[in-house]
Amino acid sequence: MRVLGIDPGTRGTGYGLVDSAEGKLRLVECGVIRPPAAASLPERLREIQEGLAEVIERTDPSCVVVEGVFYGQNVRSMVVLAHARGVAVLTAAQRDLPVFEYPPAEIKKAVVGTGGATKEQVAFMVGKHLRLATPPEPADAADGCAAALCHLLGGRARVKGEPRAAAGR
Repeated sequence: MRVLGIDPGTRGTGYGLVDSAEGKLRLVECGVIRPPAAASLPERLREIQEGLAEVIERTDPSCVVVEGVFYGQNVRSMVVLAHARGVAVLTAAQRDLPVFEYPPAEIKKAVVGTGGATKEQVAFMVGKHLRLATPPEPADAADGCAAALCHLLGGRARVKGEPRAAAGR
């Protein structure tokens, strides 16, 4: 199974593609889609969509995992983040890929062992799980890898768009 994990953001959308075969996890690639900082929100969303579409077409994942919304105090930031998440979900759905989502705390718990892990701890453990010499960089790319790992390590996914009662897998 080849899983594309996505850490959405309008300033930088991290992604990590992880293969699981014969019980072994392997990093295929990771990176960050970084729209121009001066671009308008619609322009940044288009850059993210085009970048994710290119990654999906080139790497042929089995499914996509998108990090869930983080409920912070800044409502405007949360709404802008939701736009980036929507672009990621739509880009995968347009290619008939199953889309799963996990809350940030569940991703951290699956990868690190605690839902309150720091970005540095997540990156370090991603490197350990994938037997890398150094953790993936930057942090957005490591977070994309962590989302993919969460799914492959048996996280309790929710199919995007289905009611919570339908969760499973």
